[in-house]
Amino acid sequence: MEYAPEEYTRYYIVQALFKLMNQYEYEKISVTDIAEKAGVGRATFYRYFKRKEDVIEFYFVHNTKEFLSEQRYYPRCKDDYLMIVRDVFGRFLKNKEYLSLIKKAHLEYLYLDFLNKNMTEMFRSEFPDENAYKPYLFAGMIFNVSMAWLDGGCKEGVEEISRIFIDSINFNE
Repeated sequence: MEYAPEEYTRYYIVQALFKLMNQYEYEKISVTDIAEKAGVGRATFYRYFKRKEDVIEFYFVHNTKEFLSEQRYYPRCKDDYLMIVRDVFGRFLKNKEYLSLIKKAHLEYLYLDFLNKNMTEMFRSEFPDENAYKPYLFAGMIFNVSMAWLDGGCKEGVEEISRIFIDSINFNE
């Protein structure tokens, strides 16, 4: 994960939280623990984040920015959507360790909330005439399939899980 120079402090805080989550139960990790592990003061933590959950939300936001910067085309057909879904599940697999820690801490609702918010914003700007429930359908599908895939140890490859996902959508080509 690459960060802009002004985001390095946030990066260290994100890394610190995940390292601590790998060692301790999330509920037992304090802001002081995170700040110490990141090599910053509590005031610095609070300059960037109001609560521990905000650190995880920042992690999702940053990963999404990175993902979007890598997308170079506008999907027009089923195969284009397959490439995007393959990229989504590939990124998910790449971040499997962190997502497992989030799930272990029972914070997967942050992931679902993030997906709902971003899908809604994307549909509003790119597909303004679509049904208002459609972004929630896609967000729910991504969330549920990725969580089930994670629970199963991501045994299916990225290509296979992407095809399963895409084949469940009715494309009118």
